[in-house]
Amino acid sequence: MPTKVPAKPSLLQSTALKKLPWLVHGFTTRASGNLGFTEGASRRTVERNRTALIKKLTRTKPWPLVTLRQIHSDLIHPVTGVPERQLAGDGLITRTPGLLLAIQAADCLPVILVDTKLRAIGVFHAGWRGTVQRIVEKGVGEMRRHFGTQPKDIQATIGPGVHNCCYQVGQEVRDRFESQFAYASELFHETKESDEIHERYPLLFLTARAPGHSEHVLPKKIFLDLVEANRRQLIDAGVPAKHVSASPLCTSCRTDLLFSYRKEKEAAGRLLAVAGIKPK
Repeated sequence: MPTKVPAKPSLLQSTALKKLPWLVHGFTTRASGNLGFTEGASRRTVERNRTALIKKLTRTKPWPLVTLRQIHSDLIHPVTGVPERQLAGDGLITRTPGLLLAIQAADCLPVILVDTKLRAIGVFHAGWRGTVQRIVEKGVGEMRRHFGTQPKDIQATIGPGVHNCCYQVGQEVRDRFESQFAYASELFHETKESDEIHERYPLLFLTARAPGHSEHVLPKKIFLDLVEANRRQLIDAGVPAKHVSASPLCTSCRTDLLFSYRKEKEAAGRLLAVAGIKPK
């Protein structure tokens, strides 16, 4: 997804979306600082970081930044200005120029959808709960309902998030996906927990029982491919596969560049995915 960038950029951008002269967008990195009002964060520092980001993106007078109280849901709000009170949900859509829509992430996937014909945009927060509730699929539907967007005209970009190399989940998460998606089995892979004692002293585990009945059963680790899950949803919603791109960066692997709640817990800052329409 990203164009060639310095080793420690403050903003990552989609090659496809950069071609749209009327669009501003980006996915922040650690170099932009913490952009979420997390527990223990300095409000003044976060506001300063957000102001610097807005200036970097718009290069003009500051645009209003519209955010959400994110609740791991499928709730999507159309906006035409800054809401009087903070909205709760996990998706924002607009056709109004001069607004910056933003969602926070620190492992969950940030997704930007852009209607290249009608100049409409959406930003979405897709953790496993939002994904199993089909938030990006519903995002395509909401853009169609409110703006007349045709899925074939959408360019979709999935930003940095936790990848299937690191996204370990429980059986209950697999069960939820299997209840919703026919292709769910393709989204998971398993590995066995390592057992150092068993590997170093295999003779301790030999028995006189018949083969197959004395196996030392090790617990399995289950990993979810959240990126592929959202890519499949977008394609099923009618977005052409060639219009869907995804960052290769895993937040859990690249804590030198990105924040990861799984790795850093409460110490993790928040990244922003931001998109806006330039006024004519």
